[in-house]
Amino acid sequence: MNCFENAKRVVVKVGTSTLTHETGFVNIRRIEQFVKVLADIKNSGRELILVSSGAISVGMGKLGMSTRPSGTTAKQALAAIGQCELMYMYDKLFSEYNHNVAQVLLTRDVIESEERKQNCVNAFECLLKMHAIPVVNENDTVAVEEIEFGDNDTLSALVAVLCHADALVILSDIDGLYDADPRKDPDAKLIARVEEIDESIAEKAGGAGTSRGTGGMLTKIHAAQIACADGVDMAIINGKNPENLYRLLEGEAIGTHFVAEPKAAARG
Repeated sequence: MNCFENAKRVVVKVGTSTLTHETGFVNIRRIEQFVKVLADIKNSGRELILVSSGAISVGMGKLGMSTRPSGTTAKQALAAIGQCELMYMYDKLFSEYNHNVAQVLLTRDVIESEERKQNCVNAFECLLKMHAIPVVNENDTVAVEEIEFGDNDTLSALVAVLCHADALVILSDIDGLYDADPRKDPDAKLIARVEEIDESIAEKAGGAGTSRGTGGMLTKIHAAQIACADGVDMAIINGKNPENLYRLLEGEAIGTHFVAEPKAAARG
């Protein structure tokens, strides 16, 4: 039995590369499988919070754009278009399993103000009591450098801390953290367990992720630092097969497990 098997409140983060094809258009089969698995996990009695990337990419697909723009204003506009489509898909798919979703868009200034942070915590708690599934994303349409999180890996860790989650699961396009880049080194070995995040772990993380997303393994290591320091265990697993979530939450050792500090010590 592992800590994920016992987790009652779980934050799941899914990235753009998991939700979309190389073309930028939505991977319909995968998102349908993903929602089905989450709905079933919710049916088992767990509380779920979903942190979902993909708004800008979905907006690009909706407008038939093949190249991600570099300008802030264009990306903000695409986020506004894509976020509507993303939430429409989640609402439609989750409703097929009798689950309600709720959109929560955040910027960093919300959690840097004690009063606004508490309002945010209260909103999450109320939504979970109503058995809704909060779907969280950065508010890319209004976010500028001063108030943005920068990536949804970091956002997911901060949400896990805010909500006193038991576990954070980040779905990636590879199996977890390796001792070398598995895309370049066929002998790279998966690191199953990380008990201390030091410089050597950061060095193994490498650079940026795909052209469709903003993250990479380095942002996931940063997320692990935030989550584990507050007593939240974190796992990175491959999101290409959404049923990997079942395997993790049923106690199987898959992906990379970042071991949390004891809650009493972490929260003082």
